[in-house]
Amino acid sequence: MTGTFSIVGYDPTAGDLGVAVESKHFIVGVIVPWARAGVGAIATQAASNVSYGERGLDLLAKGMGPEEVVKALTDADSDRDIRQLGVIDAKGRAAAFTGKKTNPWAGHRVGANYAVQGNIIASEQVLTDMARAFETTQGSLADKLMAALEAGQAAGGDRRGQQSAALLVVRKGGGIGGHNDRYVDLRVDDHAEPIKELRRIYEVWRKWRRAR
Repeated sequence: MTGTFSIVGYDPTAGDLGVAVESKHFIVGVIVPWARAGVGAIATQAASNVSYGERGLDLLAKGMGPEEVVKALTDADSDRDIRQLGVIDAKGRAAAFTGKKTNPWAGHRVGANYAVQGNIIASEQVLTDMARAFETTQGSLADKLMAALEAGQAAGGDRRGQQSAALLVVRKGGGIGGHNDRYVDLRVDDHAEPIKELRRIYEVWRKWRRAR
């Protein structure tokens, strides 16, 4: 998958882990975001190797740190130069990787409890503004991830345009009826303004959640 910007994040208070992503690509929500409560979250993009998701989470669950996971996944991949990856664990440690042949502008930034990454984006400002939004937004992890996504789009986002977006947050027992960990799992698969539509759906979700 090319032309994508995303953020992986952690909330040390609630223990939530999650991913938010947008791309000029169909169904980004089934490709890029992966997360497991109490373990970590992963964004696999550019020429996405979706096996990075479950394999990376398994390595985190075995005790590897994010930097070790990034190295293990990319070292074993002969096409790593066209991959991009963001990883965070349940301690808030983050790491990222941008292959040297990833289409420009491409890069990543790692901060406290998050990592942002993008390829075929308008400029580095996309990541700068995403990081700032995550760091300064008050509220839940989902609030912070949504704010980061909106800031990235406002800075230019995917320079080819927009198509799909997704927000995934996991929390132990946070799913419906407490029977799984998928606390927030929202996707916009094909839309002219997917982040705006994701925001609308997220606000519906918030009202629904408060009413339960």
